[in-house]
Amino acid sequence: MYSEKVMDHFMNPRNVGEIPDADGVFQVGNPVCGDIMKIYLKIKDGIIVDAKFKTFGCGAAVATSSMATEMIKGKPIEEALKLTNKAVAEALDGLPATKMHCSVLAEEAVKGAIEDYYKKHGINKQVE
Repeated sequence: MYSEKVMDHFMNPRNVGEIPDADGVFQVGNPVCGDIMKIYLKIKDGIIVDAKFKTFGCGAAVATSSMATEMIKGKPIEEALKLTNKAVAEALDGLPATKMHCSVLAEEAVKGAIEDYYKKHGINKQVE
């Protein structure tokens, strides 16, 4: 049902935790399944130097959070904004159709945290 990569990121999640002085934070949830995902970003000179997450949910929710943070760390904000749920799912070698919503949450959390960073720093940019 789950790929080896999904199981690896679930059993050994990367970047778990909080960033106390985060530049951007966003929490998103899915009321249907009960998954809650919170992403923290540390940004310096337009580069995401650290990304952490706390997720309450199923194995796929943990795995997508872990993979998404791995995919954006060290990247410029503009590149991180291009992260899609499809890219997260592909990086995990696929997700069951019933778990694709977890990758959507990961995309929304990353983009929401970047939008929070923009608001906190008075940057007038739209996040899509």
